[in-house]
Amino acid sequence: MEEAEPPVPALGVGMVGYAFMGAAHSQGWRTVGRVFDLPAAPVLAAVCGRDRTAVEAMAQRHGWAAAETDWRALIARDDVHIVDICTPGDSHAEIAIAALEAGKHVLCEKPLANTVEEAQSMVLAARRARERGQLAMVGFNYRRVPALSYARRLVAEGRIGPIRHVRVCYLQDWLVDPDAPLTWRLQRDRAGSGALGDLGAHIVDLAQYLTGEPVVGVSALTETFVRSRPDPGASAPRGEVTVDDAALFTGRLASGALASFEATRMAAGRKNSLRLEVNGESGSLAFDLERLNELSFHDHTEPAHSAGFRRILVTEPEHPYLEAWWPPGHALGYEHTFVHQARDLLEAIATGTDPRPSFADGLQVQRVLAAVEESAEKNAVYTPVQT
Repeated sequence: MEEAEPPVPALGVGMVGYAFMGAAHSQGWRTVGRVFDLPAAPVLAAVCGRDRTAVEAMAQRHGWAAAETDWRALIARDDVHIVDICTPGDSHAEIAIAALEAGKHVLCEKPLANTVEEAQSMVLAARRARERGQLAMVGFNYRRVPALSYARRLVAEGRIGPIRHVRVCYLQDWLVDPDAPLTWRLQRDRAGSGALGDLGAHIVDLAQYLTGEPVVGVSALTETFVRSRPDPGASAPRGEVTVDDAALFTGRLASGALASFEATRMAAGRKNSLRLEVNGESGSLAFDLERLNELSFHDHTEPAHSAGFRRILVTEPEHPYLEAWWPPGHALGYEHTFVHQARDLLEAIATGTDPRPSFADGLQVQRVLAAVEESAEKNAVYTPVQT
C-alpha cells in the first residue's frame, strides 16, 4: 500500500474590499488550488466590507467562511495569515502597514498608494516585516498574462536585442457620457488620480517589467474633459471631478530607450483595450489584451524577403503558467491572471522568496505617476523621476 502524501499546510486569506476587484481576487483564491500543485492551501477565511448586508452576500456568493465589517477585526483574526487589500487607494497604506505589523503577509492592489509618501511608508513597513518573515506583494495582474510573461522571457533572453522603443496605450470608454455618475474613482482624495493611476499604473509597470528597466523621466499632458458629474448621494445635483480623464506622456528608460504612454477612460468604443509594442535592435514584440492568448514576434535577423511579424499562440505547456491548464489551443482569459497571482504569492511564502512585483516596484511606479503629474502641471516640461 502506497504511503499517502502528507497534507500541505493551510494559509487563511482575509480580504478587505468586496466589489469588482474583490470578486476577481476571490476567483483567484478559490481556483488556484484546483489547478496548481501548491506548497500551501489557501483557505477563504474572511472578507471585510463596511456594509454588513452586502459583504455577507458577497461572502456567501464567493465562498468566504466569514464576513467582517471592520478591517482591524479581520487583521486580528487568528485564522487569517494573508491580508488581501482590494479597497480604494486612500486606505491601502493604513491597512497594509497594520497587517504587516500584525505579522501577516500582504497582497495589495495597484496602484500601491495615492502618494509617493504613502508608498514609501509601505515599503519601509514591508522591509521591517521581511526581517520577521512576512512578505508583501502588489497586484499588477497583467504581468501574469502568459503571453506577457513569455514576452518578458524573450526580452531577457536577448531575442529582440537592446531596447529602442516602447509604446503602450490603455483605452476605456466608461466615462464618455458626461452624465455618467460621480464615483470614488473620480475623487482625488479617494483614488489619488484618474486614468493615470487606474490605467497608467498598469502600463508603466508593464513597460518596466517587459524591458527590465525603470522609467527615468517623463514629459506629460493630462486633461479632465468633464469637470462635474451627477452625484446621487449629495445635496447638490452634480459633484466636482477632481482627477484626470486622460493622460498622455512620453518617457525615457534608463538605457536611453524612448517610451510613449496613453491612458484614457474617454475613448469611445474601447472597453478594455491595452496594446503594447517593444522594438529592439534585433526584433519586436507586440501584444493586444483583446487577444490575450497571442503574442506577435518579429525576428529582424531573418532575411528581409521572409521576415515579418508572426503570431505565437501562447497556450503550450512550455509557456508560463500553462503547464497546469488545458491542452494546447484552449484559451485562457482575464480571470486567470488572478489565479496565477495567487499561485506566485503562495509559492513565495512557502520558499521564503521575495515576491514580485514588490512594494518597492509599486513605489517606483508611484514615482513615475508623480513625475507625470508634475510635468503636466508645468505644461509638459521634461521631469526626472525621483529616486
